[in-house]
Amino acid sequence: MMRILICDDEGIVRQSLEFIIQKSFGDKCEVESAKNGRMAIELTESFHPDIVLMDIQMPGINGIEAMQEIRKENKNIVFIVLTAYDKFEYTQKAIDIGVMSYLTKPINRDTLTETLRKAMKLVRERKEKVRNDLKIKEKLEVVIPMIENGFVYSVLFDGPGKEMNQNYRELLNIDTDYGYAMVIECGDELHKGVLSNTLGAGIRLQKHYMVMREMLKETTGGIVGALMANKVIVLVPSELEKEEYDERVVKIDNIRGMLRKLEQQLDLKFKAGIGSVKRWNEVNESYQEALDTERQGVGKVTHAKDMPVTCVYEEGYPYELEKELFAAIEEGNQEKTRERSKEFALWMKSQSAEITGSIRLKTIEFVLWAEHLAYMQGGMMYRFRARDGYWESLISFQTYDELTGWFVKKMEDASSHIAMKQQEKTNSVVEKAKEYIGEHFSKDLSLEKMAKELGISPYYLSKLFKESEGVNYIDYLTGLRIKYAKEQLNNSDKSIKEICHESGYGDPNYFSRIFKKWTGVTPTEYREGRLS
Repeated sequence: MMRILICDDEGIVRQSLEFIIQKSFGDKCEVESAKNGRMAIELTESFHPDIVLMDIQMPGINGIEAMQEIRKENKNIVFIVLTAYDKFEYTQKAIDIGVMSYLTKPINRDTLTETLRKAMKLVRERKEKVRNDLKIKEKLEVVIPMIENGFVYSVLFDGPGKEMNQNYRELLNIDTDYGYAMVIECGDELHKGVLSNTLGAGIRLQKHYMVMREMLKETTGGIVGALMANKVIVLVPSELEKEEYDERVVKIDNIRGMLRKLEQQLDLKFKAGIGSVKRWNEVNESYQEALDTERQGVGKVTHAKDMPVTCVYEEGYPYELEKELFAAIEEGNQEKTRERSKEFALWMKSQSAEITGSIRLKTIEFVLWAEHLAYMQGGMMYRFRARDGYWESLISFQTYDELTGWFVKKMEDASSHIAMKQQEKTNSVVEKAKEYIGEHFSKDLSLEKMAKELGISPYYLSKLFKESEGVNYIDYLTGLRIKYAKEQLNNSDKSIKEICHESGYGDPNYFSRIFKKWTGVTPTEYREGRLS
């Protein structure tokens, strides 16, 4: 039912309009009337009209002023102006308010009816939009926490330099280059930095998680992960790489205040650790800082800068170069490993004209750690005596050229072993997939079924396929099916329907469309031309 409010200082006009509306629309409309702007504003608050017919010139609060006041409270009301005059100044103000139409007195019945029909249509459209927006909002309220949790997982556990990380940032409109991690845990009591009954507290927190999530978002503006046991991880975007002391203090105070509110509402105790600001591809380091800080700190909220939870390097040490070197080794990037190893060797040379014991020790430290990474990734078989002679070789080197050559080769060998193992894994999985596809392409063979057959996730199979074959799984499968169909069309008298089914397609029309998309002609045209 449409609610229509008539506002005019002339009683005869109000009665005439109400009569026309009742005759034209019957019980489809509910009508109220007001004789001045003040009454219209008051009625709007209780009657909640969909459409307002407003006389533009009335004593006291005029129509423009009344519409402006009403518009503040309801953005969706449709206004129709009633006027006996043609004044531009009023018309311009009415346009600014968003008036739908103007009716000049005396008002024609048909004109009024037609204008109201248009207004009702507009009201219905606006209400439908509001309903749709609410549905979308409800869906987003379910989906966004899942996306945010996916982002948290991606940043912390997928490792640096992953495409997935960037995709999540675009979805969540994160346009900063930096961020930091925060870890919050709960328990029944907090005594000397230790939480008690963390498991039971985590179970109780589960039903209050959304309350905690909203408070965290309001306080930090961060991305909130799912509740894991009794722990919640928050990733907070940061505009700047360096965090000033005063900013750090304010951040800690805000989190303390929020946790006190949570404790009062939920009858639980909380403890938080905050990591330092990092680039997004290094925020997993901030997470580790936050985790260590939270566990080691004795207070309710502790910042990583307040505790020695990470290694502190002397000024001038090439920490970033070290990180890049070992990241290259883990990726199996031999060229980058070689370049960074040479750069580090040059830095060591810059520290001393002679090869000191510290330089020899640093060299063996890096080589042993690089080989450890190769062992952990399955790129090398561990043999107890494999490193016999390492120290003797290092002691014998008299020049930096000798030491650098040995150092770079060992680092590159570790990277090479990792690269070969990664390629072996890829080749093994992809070859198995290709063999299975070759034997079963005539059946329903989705990526999910194929992945399940191989015992790996669909996402991982799709990625390996793309890396190995240069095409995605679906394109590879389709290419194989089209190749088979072309062979049968060229070399057999089977019907196109038979070839369609043997090629893995249940619908001949769909088969024909796919075939034409890949070859430029239909199966019939292809057979008639006997194309290759």
